[in-house]
Parts: sequence; structure tokens; C-alpha cells
Amino acid sequence: MSKLFPNAKTRTQAPYRFDIVGSFLRPETLKQARHQCSCGDISCADLTQVEDSEISKLVEHQKSVGLSAVTDGEFRRTFWHLDFLAALDGVKEVDVEKFSVQFKHHSVRPKTLRIVDKIDFSENHPFIAHYRALQKISGETEVKLTIPSPSMLHLICTVRETDYHPIARYQDNNQLLLDDIADAYIKAMNIFYAAGCSNLQLDDTSWGEFCAEDKRKAYTERGLDLDQIAKDYVYMINKIVAAKPADLAITMHICRGNFRSTWFSAGGYEPIAEILFGHCNVDGFFLEYDSDRAGDFKPLRFIKNQQVVLGLVTSKSGDLENRDEIIARIKEATQYVDINQLCLSPQCGFASTEEGNILTEEQQWKKLEFIRDISEEVWGK
Repeated sequence: MSKLFPNAKTRTQAPYRFDIVGSFLRPETLKQARHQCSCGDISCADLTQVEDSEISKLVEHQKSVGLSAVTDGEFRRTFWHLDFLAALDGVKEVDVEKFSVQFKHHSVRPKTLRIVDKIDFSENHPFIAHYRALQKISGETEVKLTIPSPSMLHLICTVRETDYHPIARYQDNNQLLLDDIADAYIKAMNIFYAAGCSNLQLDDTSWGEFCAEDKRKAYTERGLDLDQIAKDYVYMINKIVAAKPADLAITMHICRGNFRSTWFSAGGYEPIAEILFGHCNVDGFFLEYDSDRAGDFKPLRFIKNQQVVLGLVTSKSGDLENRDEIIARIKEATQYVDINQLCLSPQCGFASTEEGNILTEEQQWKKLEFIRDISEEVWGK
């Protein structure tokens, strides 16, 4: 029993009291192999062998630190989102002059997506093989699959894009686009579930943008109705959740940007809280709360029965937070959400792109040990 919170209980299903967002710093061996493969110095098969080896080491490290569910660290990806989305049927990755959002102090390699045909999901999608490989590596330990939210495809292609021209299928029919995207994700979900997936996380930066006053203003000036777009995104996610098997947990991670320890959105959750927290039927929200950019806990008053994984520990820096301050913030959050609906994690992954954040691997693991110890102190082992 926790001395700090007498009613606090452990948790045996995702999301867990001690959890992670998913990505990890890429080892130099992996970075070198990816570079060699891109130059034609080694084969794709050679790269896969290096990936398998490094993911095996990563999984063992995750187990040793006490995580209930492990990821592949997104070691096979370049970006947290584009790799998955570009491999959907009907989507094409293209080079552009600049990335679709501007990070503070850093520029991302300029890539974006275009919708070129009917959106769908096929069994030749590379993430299926990636998932099966991780299942084999993890053994009896639960695997957590992280993929970009369906909202991201719509956001990148139609909302951020100032010169969007829909293909004939979606001309004057945004509802069909929403349904096609959701149906593609339902197909993906069922294939991953058949392969053993019981823990699916949807990563999403759209809500972080919709929290930011400057971005809301810019979108509104372009004639976009952000509240309607937000409702559309909840519609898509709820359609997917409604089709899920009962023993599959679906969570959502909300982020304000994470590239080389920088960010691109700032603003509390209040503008989207009622629409998202009050109506989205996911099993849990991983919420960024490591800085003033995320605002206070008051928007959590709209949370229903979902778990809320508090991202109170930053992944953008290797410096450890103050233990007592983290516990005090957990206590503050209980003004709005019961202690047994709360969990703890880093605010984001450690490497949303292959470049990674500005901290060392040793600091990365110290962060997780720090979170684990606080979680055990608050909720018990």
C-alpha cells in the first residue's frame, strides 16, 4: 500500500502506472548501418540484421528497467509518423522546400505527404513484418505498438497544406476521406491484433497544434473551423475504437513536437479538452505535462473513465527532475482525476526522429529508473 496515496492501486493492463511513449535513442551502430544502406554499401538484409540485433538489446534493457510492455524503440523508422503513413495505400511521400511545421531552433528534413488515391491498408505494409519481428524478440513480454494517429494523415495532407487539391474521390466529400482513413486503420488494427497486439498507441500532434493560440488564429484566418476538425478527428478515432476487440487497449499520445529536444506548439489543453477528453473513447491519454507549455491540470475535469498517463518527466533533457515536485504534481492532478486513473511516463519519446533528443543513452535509462521508482512509491509494486 502506498503511504503517499492510501487508496492507490497497481495496474495490470495498459496503460501501466510506469509506462513509456515508445521511441529510444538510436545506437551509433544502427545509425551507421542505416547510412551505409542508404549509400548502397550494405544490403537491406544486412540492415535488418543490425536492426534485429539492436532491438534485441533494447528489449532486454526495457525488461530490466521494469517496463510491463516493450517497444522496438522505432529503430526501423526515420520519422515517428511519415514511415507508417507513407506506406498506406493511396499515400505518397514527397520532397518539399520546407517541413510542414517549424520547430524552435531546428529545421527538419523537408518531407510531406500527398493523397494520390483511395486510402487503404494492405498486408504488404512494412509495419506488419516489423511487429511480428518484435513479437518474436520480446518472447513472453507484452509488446506495445506505436503508430501515428489517423488524424495526422488528414492534418498533414489537408489542414497544414495551404494548397490542398483533393483527388476526384474526395472532391467535396471530406466525410468519405474521414471514413476511408478510419476504415484503413480498422484493417490495420485487426491485422496487428491477429499477430498478437493487445496494446496500441496512436501518436498525435494535431491536438497540440489545436491548443496553440497562434496556430488556431492562423488556421481560422484561412477559413478553417478547428472545432469541427477536432470533432471529425474524434469521430475517426471513435469509429476505430468501436471496432476494436475487447481485450485490445487503444491509447493516444498528445505532443507539442519533439525534434532534437525542441518543440513547435505551446498552449494548455483547455481549447480542445471538452471535445477530446469528454468525447473520445480511447482507453487512455498520454499527456505532455513537463513544462509550462502544456498549461495546468484543470482541463482534466473533462476526463471520463480513461486512464491519464502524466508526462511529467521530460525526454528533452537528461537532467533529472525533483522527486518531491513530481509527486506534488501527481497530487495536484488528483483534484480532477482519481489517483487510480493516473499513471506516469516521460512526456514524449526520446527520439521521435532518428536524430534523437539531446541527451545520452545513460541519461535516458536514468530517466526511466526515476519514473519507475516514483511510480512504485505512489502506486506500489
